Amino acid sequence: MMSFQAYLDNVEAKTGKSADDLKALAIDKGLAHANGLAPGVKPGAVIDWLKADFDLGHGHAMAIVAFIKGKRT
Repeated sequence: MMSFQAYLDNVEAKTGKSADDLKALAIDKGLAHANGLAPGVKPGAVIDWLKADFDLGHGHAMAIVAFIKGKRT
């Protein structure tokens, strides 16, 4: 099983963007704020965006959602 950090590292290798970069983009798009998902935003909206714009798989997109929500290990 891959570690959480391995998922984040793989996302960066695939997209050229770190988890922090993707969180900043999610904030710019109104999907998130500094402390998590924006009010009323469901994880699926972020997952759909990551799949569409960055061609991420479901597991990698879920790791970014977890990161946005505050998971770090």
